[in-house]
Amino acid sequence: MDAARYLDGHRLSEAPSQDVADLRALRAGCRDGEVAWVGLHDPQEDELAEVARVFELHPLSVEDARDAHQRPKLERYGQTLFLVLKTLWYVDAEDAVETGEIDVFIGPDFVVTVRHGAGAPLDGARSALESHEELLRHGTAAVLHAVCDRVVEEYGRVAGELMVDVDEVEASVFSDERTQDSARIYVLKRELAEMRRAVMPLREPLRRLASGEVEGVESKAAPYFRDIADHLDLVAEDVESLDGLLSTAFDAHATRISMQQNDDMRKISAGAALVVVPTLIAGVYGMNFEHMPELAWRFGYAYALLLMGGTAAGLWWLFKRSGWL
Repeated sequence: MDAARYLDGHRLSEAPSQDVADLRALRAGCRDGEVAWVGLHDPQEDELAEVARVFELHPLSVEDARDAHQRPKLERYGQTLFLVLKTLWYVDAEDAVETGEIDVFIGPDFVVTVRHGAGAPLDGARSALESHEELLRHGTAAVLHAVCDRVVEEYGRVAGELMVDVDEVEASVFSDERTQDSARIYVLKRELAEMRRAVMPLREPLRRLASGEVEGVESKAAPYFRDIADHLDLVAEDVESLDGLLSTAFDAHATRISMQQNDDMRKISAGAALVVVPTLIAGVYGMNFEHMPELAWRFGYAYALLLMGGTAAGLWWLFKRSGWL
């Protein structure tokens, strides 16, 4: 847990321990213009309940924060805003996108962030905000901006990693080697679907914040949220583009497999013909009729072998010229 009070762009204090009494003192010590920011990471149920009592959080929002399986949304409960953000991080060894969640409670003089999972740690966001005095003067809006900016920044990094994977798949699909890319394409499309569930629903809450129409978030902070909304739109476009590229790559992969199978069948048919025609000649000469052309000819055996070899060579040349071999 990290907890502190801020006034006029400066950090004033921090909670010395995780004792809820320190949080009560922290909030009680907030004078006019001061803002308390309490950050929790994977809190226990009783810890979250204590924080909810200290900051008088609505039970429904607390239940959502405890379950940590919500879609991005922005809701108001009395004097408190409740924002849900999905966090993303990329595991390169598995080509996997992992998800977590950050629940943000914004009151008149406090912000409580509850983070689940390893994604988008907020200690760096807090340090960056504390070094940005002008932005920090916006109080709770500044904290909310710092959290949203950190989450969307991670979205951009994950999209960049997925772009690398999609480029690798495209190179593999259109290479000269025979590859089995369908499984990887499916995995990447599934990860993009996971990313889409985090990115797309967040666009509407950020649009509301960027337009300055959210009560409790001062309109002067709207330009900062517009910047985040622009970045989120870029990520959304990247997700849609990558999904389209993967669909095209899968179609191309399936078409190439079909063409390879047709090519294999041609080669098999050509190879079978090279065996069948000499076999036909041998079968005719092996019927042992008494009256048969060239049956008593001295060079009949050599002629039959030469005929077999000649027809096989002729077929081979024909198939080679047509591309069947």
